[in-house]
This record gives sequence, structure tokens and C-alpha cells, in this order.
Amino acid sequence: MKIVRRIGVPPTARGSMSGQTCPDIFELSDGNFAIIGTDATEALDGHLPADAARADHERIVVIDRKTLLHAKQDIPDA
Repeated sequence: MKIVRRIGVPPTARGSMSGQTCPDIFELSDGNFAIIGTDATEALDGHLPADAARADHERIVVIDRKTLLHAKQDIPDA
């Protein structure tokens, strides 16, 4: 598995001063997506809707709205 491309614009284009440690979204060679964000598993796990669940190896990751909105144009429909 490898990173194929960034989804959206680089952090510097979203206002990051350093561009070093910011949320990011990447498309992977297997068709999945990788997210760099803040781990909020402990804070949000107990607040998941009744029809949502997470495996022990999964984490709840938060990214800012701006990151996702900039990525929207690059997310494939299918």
C-alpha cells in the first residue's frame, strides 16, 4: 500500500504557517483513504450513535472543516 495522491490542497494553502503538522487526507493505492488528524477516540467513543461502533484497532480521528471542504472536489463519486 502506498500514498497515491493528496486529496484537497496542501496545509500551506489552507493557512498553515509551517505546513508541517496539519490535518491531511490521502488516497491510497488500494483505493482506501488515510487521514492525518487529532485522535479523539477517548473523548468521542462513548458518544457514538447506537448504530455506530469501532473495533479495538480503529481510532476516531478529527479533522477541521476546512480540510474536508477543500478535499471535497477531489473525492471520487464512486
